[in-house]
Amino acid sequence: MSGPKVVLVVEDDPVLGPALVQRLRLEGFRPRLAATGAEALREAAALRPDAVLSDIRLPDMSGEAVYLRLVADLGALPAVFMTAFSEVAQAVRLVRAGARDYLTKPVDVDRLVEALGAAMADIPAQRIKAPGPSLGISAAMQEVEALMRKAARVDAPVVFTGETGVGKEVAARFLHAVSARADEPFVALNCAAIARDLAESTLFGHERGAFTGAVARQVGVVERAGAGTLLLDEIAELSLDLQAKLLRLVQERSFLPLGAAAERPFAARLVCATHADLAARVRAGSFREDLYYRLHVIPVEVPPLRRRTEDLPWLAERLLAEAVARFDLGARHLAPAALASLADHDWPGNVRELRNRIERAVALAEGEEIGVADLFPEGRLDDSAGPGGASRLGAAIDGATRDAIAEALQRVGGNRAEAARRLGISRTTLWKRMRELGMAAD
Repeated sequence: MSGPKVVLVVEDDPVLGPALVQRLRLEGFRPRLAATGAEALREAAALRPDAVLSDIRLPDMSGEAVYLRLVADLGALPAVFMTAFSEVAQAVRLVRAGARDYLTKPVDVDRLVEALGAAMADIPAQRIKAPGPSLGISAAMQEVEALMRKAARVDAPVVFTGETGVGKEVAARFLHAVSARADEPFVALNCAAIARDLAESTLFGHERGAFTGAVARQVGVVERAGAGTLLLDEIAELSLDLQAKLLRLVQERSFLPLGAAAERPFAARLVCATHADLAARVRAGSFREDLYYRLHVIPVEVPPLRRRTEDLPWLAERLLAEAVARFDLGARHLAPAALASLADHDWPGNVRELRNRIERAVALAEGEEIGVADLFPEGRLDDSAGPGGASRLGAAIDGATRDAIAEALQRVGGNRAEAARRLGISRTTLWKRMRELGMAAD
């Protein structure tokens, strides 16, 4: 018979948090309290809770960022959120992303327990589903995930292709994590980053005295991978002589370290990644055709970020949470205009560029809110420039902001303090935006 269901309570209020824990314990749950997003992620990794009850506004990151990380790490998870009225739009986004329900503060505890109970009733059904999105929420990345789960059932070689920075290694790690080899090592080697004269030793290792300077035995990545997964990134950059040795590794499932007297078995799964067109390299004579067909059993294209813009907010929130936790500079959140600006950039550097922009914004932003200028300090996006130096993106954002402010003011009869509260910003910020948009006189 299973024990009490574990509920992770994420609430920094020193009165409300313990009160919720006490009530949930009386209701037969096993609650655990976390006061920050970082603490919640640590607790979740250790506890693997059955459900989450969380405030949206936390000291170090948003409840939304915490939830997206939890779903990515643990899969589908029943969640109920507590929110101020001004944060309802964010709560609605969470429900669309898979959260069960949200309640506005001050919280009706009886209703909260009822909502949590309803969410917990669905646990058996949710637990038999595949884990939630780990690579993205877009249809394109869900297709990649589905293919990875099929590929995980067999040991055939996989070749990941795609532009620089799209996350080919992340996809390879996902494949490893959902395979039967998950408890074994995952070893990655960038073939473009190793010196040509050390490449064979780096791959296959060497014995002491195998060559001048080999004063001790070295284990290569092929051996270090054990029974796990070996990723050879930028496989197209291997020299032709090493390609021949790699072909033998794939065909014979054995390898010979430099200076060794006998071959050793290769037990790992081999996966490769490249941004190059391998078929074109074969035609050009720089990549062996026989190796190409040996490796190219399950080809997987990881699409560029510009072809999966639905992933942008999801990825941005995850990367923001990671940066906030790493830099320990206090809470940060992305302004609506900043989130909107992500879809209007081409992202030539893909996810790597997005991570760079998020980390720079977290490190250099003046306040808690990260705006468009923090993400794109170089100015308006190049491809959106229009007459007078303005941009279509900037005009669209300003127009949406103007409409939101006007609607809020209309609903509250012009009361700026109440409008600011409903918009989730301070009166000073509201006045500043109205002045910038030419609305102050109105």
